[in-house]
Amino acid sequence: MLSNMAASLILHKRLSTTVAKAKALRKYVEPLLTKSKNDTTHSRRTVFAYLQEKEAVKELFDEVSAKIANRPGGYTRILKTGLRLGDNAEMCVIELVDYNEDMLASTGAAGAKKTRRRAGGAKKKADGAAEAPKAAETDATAEESKDAE
Repeated sequence: MLSNMAASLILHKRLSTTVAKAKALRKYVEPLLTKSKNDTTHSRRTVFAYLQEKEAVKELFDEVSAKIANRPGGYTRILKTGLRLGDNAEMCVIELVDYNEDMLASTGAAGAKKTRRRAGGAKKKADGAAEAPKAAETDATAEESKDAE
């Protein structure tokens, strides 16, 4: 079953299944994706021993390995979709990370907006020191207005 699911995931780049099967598939397919980065006869034969599907092996070594060449790991993503009506099983979509164009576009835009924050103590001290002179100035102006009356 895992061999067939892995071949389908490689060919179609996305697969809808239960969460338990997706987690088992992730452990099965990620080492194969790592092995595909090194395109040798030995690695092709090793991957074929797991997949048993010629088209899936060809797709993996030709297209997929080129996209994941610079990624250190984490080639798959599991997105939970809800519960199945018949038996209330948790359903999800498992997909190859580099093939979801919608998420790639959104992370590129969101990545530019992120800023780094300082530790809370350094900012509070700076704000407290700046507020003290302002408070003294407002007190002085309040006293002057009372004297004028």
